[in-house]
Amino acid sequence: MDKPIFLVGFMGSGKTTWGKKLAAKLDIPFVDLDHEIVASMGMSIPEYFEKFGEEKFRLLEREFLQKQEQREAIISTGGGTPCYYDNMEWITQHGLALYLYHTPKSLWARLSKSDVNKRPLLKGFSEDELLTFIENKLEERAPFYEQAQLKFEQIHTPLEEIIALIQQYQSTTR
Repeated sequence: MDKPIFLVGFMGSGKTTWGKKLAAKLDIPFVDLDHEIVASMGMSIPEYFEKFGEEKFRLLEREFLQKQEQREAIISTGGGTPCYYDNMEWITQHGLALYLYHTPKSLWARLSKSDVNKRPLLKGFSEDELLTFIENKLEERAPFYEQAQLKFEQIHTPLEEIIALIQQYQSTTR
């Protein structure tokens, strides 16, 4: 494998957790796009959103995404990364995209347990509002996520099965 594997999916879908597991198992680097941005900017993503707005963040995110082109790595993208500009098209042209699929209720259960204030798009939602937001946003983003070459249900798919899917896909595209 000489191209990156991009993990795409909604916030809270496990891209960072699965990315680390896959990278360790495949013995390649792991890159968390959000962490790269935070390290470079010297501020958190919520701080960046507040200071510069979402549009500037999405441009910055795109710039960091495209720096990954020649990297053999597992790259965890932000939940919105594939949904802006031509990012998803770029991802599928320059690497392998894996969509970590969850139902809205599964995402709600995961996100309602986390600190939603660390996620700029979720700030201030009640539990009911959070589920409605997830349902609506997932419906809006699904057409982008669905462009991934591979999709798996994160809750029910063992790591070994995911690796086998990756290897099978790579062997048919060489």
